[in-house]
Amino acid sequence: MPHGFAVLINPKNSIIAETMVTDAKAAASAMGWQVEIVKASTNREIDSAFSVLKEKRVDALLVAPDTLLANRRVQIAMLAVRDAIPLMAVQRELAEAGGLMSYGTHFMETYRQTGIYTGRVLKGENPADLPVLRATKFEFVINLQTARTIGLEIPPTLLALADEVIE
Repeated sequence: MPHGFAVLINPKNSIIAETMVTDAKAAASAMGWQVEIVKASTNREIDSAFSVLKEKRVDALLVAPDTLLANRRVQIAMLAVRDAIPLMAVQRELAEAGGLMSYGTHFMETYRQTGIYTGRVLKGENPADLPVLRATKFEFVINLQTARTIGLEIPPTLLALADEVIE
C-alpha cells in the first residue's frame, strides 16, 4: 500500500462510523493517500482487523471514538505495538494504554460542564434555553515509550506541542 492509513471503526456505532469514514476518505484524498477502513465489534474482530492492517502495511491507524473500542484499548494498543503500527485516537486512554498519541477533547472539562448544566436545570432553568456549548479545551498526548518501542523518533518540535508526554 503506498502511503496510507487505516481507521478502526465499530460498525454497530453507525453515526460515529459513518462520520469517521467520510472524514478519513476526505483527508486521505487531500493528501493523496489511501485509506483502509477496518471494522470490529468483538475481540475476535479486533484481532482480525490487525491481521488485515499488517497485510496491507498501513503507515498509521486512527481509532474511532467508540465505547467498545475504548474498553478494548489495551488489546488494541498491544496489537498496534506488536505490529509497529503508530496508533492515534481522540481518547487519551488509548495513548496511556500504549497507543502512540491522542488529540481530543479534555473529558474532565466536558464532565465539569455537564455538571454545571445539570445544576442549572435542577435549579429550574429550562434546558431548551441553555446554549449549546462546544468543547474549547483539547489535549495532545504523546507516548514516547511507545514511539521508542516501535522505532519512531518524535521531533522535538512536536514534543514541545504536547500537553503531556508519557515517558
